[in-house]
Amino acid sequence: MPTRSTVILGTGSYAPDRILTNEDVAKMVDTSDEWIRARSGIRERRIAGPDEATSDLAIQAARRAFEDSGVKASEIDLVVVATVTPDYPMPSTACIIQHKLGIPSTAACFDVNAACSGFIYAIDTACAMISSGRYSKALVIGAEKLSSVVDWQDRGTCMLFGDGAGAVVIGVSPKRGIGLIGTKLGSLGEDTDLLIIPGGGSRTPTTPDSIARGEQFIKMKGKEVFKLAVRVMEEAARDILEQHGLAAHQIDLVIPHQANLRIIDAIAQYLELPVERFFVNVDRYGNTSAASIPIALDEARKAGRIKQGELTLLVAFGAGLTYGSALIRW
Repeated sequence: MPTRSTVILGTGSYAPDRILTNEDVAKMVDTSDEWIRARSGIRERRIAGPDEATSDLAIQAARRAFEDSGVKASEIDLVVVATVTPDYPMPSTACIIQHKLGIPSTAACFDVNAACSGFIYAIDTACAMISSGRYSKALVIGAEKLSSVVDWQDRGTCMLFGDGAGAVVIGVSPKRGIGLIGTKLGSLGEDTDLLIIPGGGSRTPTTPDSIARGEQFIKMKGKEVFKLAVRVMEEAARDILEQHGLAAHQIDLVIPHQANLRIIDAIAQYLELPVERFFVNVDRYGNTSAASIPIALDEARKAGRIKQGELTLLVAFGAGLTYGSALIRW
């Protein structure tokens, strides 16, 4: 057993000021507040301004995590940013954040692209690197400006997504058995076409024709993704519990990826847990991909839903297709 634990020292989150309601969306496409709520549980989402990039959202969340943790930017030696909407294809958004926050040039900085599972992938990576003894404190961020890759004429997807960022500061504790006690990560690469931004990469470089076809926007096969999300998130949750000899009822709080309220309800039913044990804010933010879980984690802590000694389960599913679960003891 490790002689020290990797623990979350502080959390922070940020959402843009602009609120886009379902009524606002209904002015752009043929839909209604009732239709959107019935199918997703979403009533509004936050939208970043034209002068706000993903790094700008991330920096606000990071500063709040620093304040919460009492850790200074000068102490950070690792920055991991989970995002599918980086400021640029190159360089990494993590490097931009490092510079803007004044994190030392000796810090390792990189991005992780695992879509909605990205934050779980990122904290697993950061904790493993800290556990190696080569790093001491990490800033891990999930941040997205999904409004920049949404086709606002696509009735099936535009209602689902929003912008925001969440951050955690990770360090070590001499106390054993706390912090990140386990993860389960996986991917279903055979299903990449179910949720994809087809244009802009080396497979389909950006051209006037690709833009005319809308290949720079999110494309999703909603019914297939929904079915897989329920099954795979349930399995990821059960696997991590079995791995640690736990039953579902021993989990004090579940923080699922906030994609769709019906998915969350289905997972609660399959795990035989009351939905009240799940933290839900999808109604206010929509799906913010990699930012979803860290925003919810920060809000849950500030709402008093997480207490010392309790167990929290994180579980997510996203493009890739990727999935992940994590257990944290506070």
